[in-house]
Amino acid sequence: MEGTPEAEDQLVGLFEVAEMAGVGRSAVANWRTRDKRFPVPVADLRSGPVFRASQIRRYLKQRKKHVAKAHVIATINLKGGVGKTTTTAGLAEFLSGEFNKRVLVIDLDPQTNLTTVLIGEKKWEELNDDGYTLATLFKDALRPEGEPPEFDLEKTLQCNVSPVNEVTKVDLLPSSLDLIDVQDRLASMSSGRFYSNNPTDLLRKAVWKIINDYDYVLVDCPPNLGIVTLNGLRISDGYIIPTIPDVLSTYGIPQIQRHVKAFADDNAQPITEIGIVVTKYRAASTVHRNTVLRLEADEELPEVLQTYIPERDAIAGSAEFVDRSTLRQKYGYQGEYKAFRSMTEEFIELVEEKA
Repeated sequence: MEGTPEAEDQLVGLFEVAEMAGVGRSAVANWRTRDKRFPVPVADLRSGPVFRASQIRRYLKQRKKHVAKAHVIATINLKGGVGKTTTTAGLAEFLSGEFNKRVLVIDLDPQTNLTTVLIGEKKWEELNDDGYTLATLFKDALRPEGEPPEFDLEKTLQCNVSPVNEVTKVDLLPSSLDLIDVQDRLASMSSGRFYSNNPTDLLRKAVWKIINDYDYVLVDCPPNLGIVTLNGLRISDGYIIPTIPDVLSTYGIPQIQRHVKAFADDNAQPITEIGIVVTKYRAASTVHRNTVLRLEADEELPEVLQTYIPERDAIAGSAEFVDRSTLRQKYGYQGEYKAFRSMTEEFIELVEEKA
């Protein structure tokens, strides 16, 4: 039937479009909203819009030829409390609100701080109770043979998150506290369910269909080099290291470099060092100034972004889920907004330069 006049003239709904494309309905919804080439519906019925199959097929062929590859960047540091969550949230919101980029945030950190920054604690509790977090994906790998998987990508994906009104293109795959218990058990994962003996491939297999719907994918990794972190690195093209410029916060950077390189080599997968992001910077601190100079002078370390994120109450307060109209209101008027915007612009230049 396919290719005949009858098939070309068929009318299809969003569910059929998703089947034709081999993606979830949320991806199709994103295309409709964000891609001007998406066909106009023939009619809007009570059950939803319908389209001509011939127009959808032409669109999918065109999309396959011209689809751009997303930049997938992990944020990682082996020490907690270094501003990793604030950096990731800020990048996501500024990439969208200031640079009109489509952004997916993947929160792999079981502390769930990034998730609650973007959707609030109440919404996170609802999702967690219903099993719509990334913990369910990893739990599926531990279920006995024969049990159906419970992870639902479409219901887990939270679209248009952020309490800032001018941020309209950030989506989220939320984390869960349950990841703490799951990670230690993943090493014993059965190979049969996923036809793979590699527990670091779980995330990649679950999300590959939607990755290229975005310009940037930011993967917030836990402060360790365990299996959940390796899942994040497995889908990443590069990584940044947010850090406070002091001895304890920067001590583990060479260890991160070695482990990421070894993992990349084992998987024949390039993972580029994008750079070090200096956070919670105090210009009056001799320790901070000297540490930055040391980082910049060490040729073995990743490049240091020239924009330092200052330590300010407004930036600390940006972690609260509070409705704001603009990014200036959220991040502060005393140079904080300017610092985040400048850092994001520099981040974009480095990522695209090293792609």
